[in-house]
Amino acid sequence: MDGLQAFIDERPKGWLFGHLNYDLPLTTPHPATTHPDHIQFPNLFFFEPEILIRLGEHAMTIDAPDPERIFNEIEAASSTSAGRVSQSPLLIENRLTREEYLSTVEKLRQHILRGDCYEINFCQEFFARDADIDPMEAYHQLSLLSPNPFSALYRLNDKWLICASPERFLKKQGNKILSQPIKGTLERKNQEPGSDTEEKAALFNSSKDRSENVMVVDLVRNDLSKVCEEGTVNVDELYGVYSFPHVHQMISTVSGLLKEGMDFSTLIKATFPMGSMTGAPKKRVMELIDQYEVSKRGIFSGAVGYISPDDDFDFNVVIRSIMFNASTGYLSFMAGSGITFYSDPGLEWQECMLKAAAIQRILGKR
Repeated sequence: MDGLQAFIDERPKGWLFGHLNYDLPLTTPHPATTHPDHIQFPNLFFFEPEILIRLGEHAMTIDAPDPERIFNEIEAASSTSAGRVSQSPLLIENRLTREEYLSTVEKLRQHILRGDCYEINFCQEFFARDADIDPMEAYHQLSLLSPNPFSALYRLNDKWLICASPERFLKKQGNKILSQPIKGTLERKNQEPGSDTEEKAALFNSSKDRSENVMVVDLVRNDLSKVCEEGTVNVDELYGVYSFPHVHQMISTVSGLLKEGMDFSTLIKATFPMGSMTGAPKKRVMELIDQYEVSKRGIFSGAVGYISPDDDFDFNVVIRSIMFNASTGYLSFMAGSGITFYSDPGLEWQECMLKAAAIQRILGKR
């Protein structure tokens, strides 16, 4: 992180884009996972773009040496969809069987009963070997099927992230910092606006989802209190229920006013990885995650985003995403849920399947 901060400080105040892996070692002790990494994104990578295109509500701005040429190339480019993500349906496998998953959730519940932790985010991997997909088409179809406010198509050499995230990790604007953790998911069966009042009420009143959400909110408040002025950390919204095409999500908002001298590296060290993808207390649950998960998370449950010329930034939580290594043909996506003592293992399995459904659909699972 110190090298990244030097890069930020020494740049000629341009825009930076990049990512942080979940496995990024910070000052807080981080378990050194021995799980295999089939995608191989580096733990941290940032770059200054040669061309920057910003879409506003009423205008598009192109920052480039020859913006007119870029605009003409965009106009001339074909907008025709290729139609298929893969020429043949992919054989998608689970790292865990349903029985193995249920058994692990029960073990995690016992850790909670013993007081090792209060809540833990447990994820499982779905994968395909020898995949040959069109990442651009995959992003196009995933965006149509599951449009989300923190989506991203991100490429680093032969490694692709195709992301349809609904969750913001951390945003800085001036001296204000803001985080919006998601905990609580319910399938949206009624698609028409106004017809899903009962579904939204069911999620809002779910004691299990409220328990998950408030524990993560407390964790985020604690993280932000390390870098914010005393007494300024507030919960702006608790248990907010928002609707997306296929699910309802419970989203809370926590904000605060930063102390003087808080640079990017300091803020990330205090808050990363995000509480919604770890649990509480963070250090212990990260040890349990490494003990019970069987795949390296890598960029999944990390963050992708940008740093502006005036050092403001906005980063997502990498969930609902496809990771693809074009050189090896290995494709992966992960899904998880927050486990509390009151979790029903069968329902947690169903929640994972629901979160993975949109990705499986566009990949043409067989």
